[in-house]
Amino acid sequence: MLIGDVARRSGVSARMLRHYDSLGLVRPTGRTVSGYREYSGEDIRRIFHVESLRSLGLTLREVARALDDPGFRPSELVDGLVRQTQERIAVETALLTRLRRIGAAEPADWEDVLQTVALLHALGSESAAKRQRAALSSSEEVPVPVDALVEAALNEADANVAGALRWALAQSGGAALELLAEGLASPVAAVRERAVRSIAEIPHERGSALLQGALTSSDAVVRRQAALALGARGETDAVPTLVDMVVEGTNDVDAADALSALASRPAAADPIATTLVGRLPHGPDGAPARRRLTQALADIPGATASHALAQLSRDEDPAVALTARYVLTLREAR
Repeated sequence: MLIGDVARRSGVSARMLRHYDSLGLVRPTGRTVSGYREYSGEDIRRIFHVESLRSLGLTLREVARALDDPGFRPSELVDGLVRQTQERIAVETALLTRLRRIGAAEPADWEDVLQTVALLHALGSESAAKRQRAALSSSEEVPVPVDALVEAALNEADANVAGALRWALAQSGGAALELLAEGLASPVAAVRERAVRSIAEIPHERGSALLQGALTSSDAVVRRQAALALGARGETDAVPTLVDMVVEGTNDVDAADALSALASRPAAADPIATTLVGRLPHGPDGAPARRRLTQALADIPGATASHALAQLSRDEDPAVALTARYVLTLREAR
């Protein structure tokens, strides 16, 4: 079969077939009576083999090696192609994400596009200062896309930058909450903590619902952060977790402050005091927890807390007794 016929039937251009010939990749083995090169059936099969391997992303040099080197190991080349393809997909996916974010910002002109691109670049900078400035630069004129802010907030390790990102997310209202909710389910503990901290700073009804759900999280850090945030919002569902924090000595001062704020409502004071009293441990080993619970009871108004403090003023641990007596003196003075 002559080159023109091969080109028509194979879909490979005559120019490419001549290129294969010049490289020694596919050389016609026959000759016509007129002296023209002629492709045999085996030559045509090799052309299809070449095209098949090229469709996998192999270079012509790699194709020649695959077809002619007896020691060639396909698995090594395929593994390399997999890596290259994954890298290419990652680059293309990053570009697609960036384009979508720019589109979501609804730029009015190219100046807006350039500013948005600059902010996105800054959010991914290795410089913490640049990341912080980008977060604080989010404005109504050229806002940073919410999903970019969420991604940055969930992955930010620097405390100052993280604070700026949480502030920026709070300015977005409830737009970020569903994305942050996905962060609560992350397998990475640090991401879950950043998610709950970010949700805590967004004053939105949906945010409160997410925090309520977080009270049952298997992650103790998430539970505690949710409880502190809900306590600040006046939600008494947080009381059991806040009391746990006092007993365990984990952020116990913040937890006691949250309980005090909740107890400022008369109807909540005695139930909170009852919960605290119910967690008072006995014996010398429980003295540290009793001291913390005594300090928490100090700021809870009502008869239940006062009665408990009167009993604690006779505690076997001198520090517990002294603290309780001092608090009672202050309460009587008031």
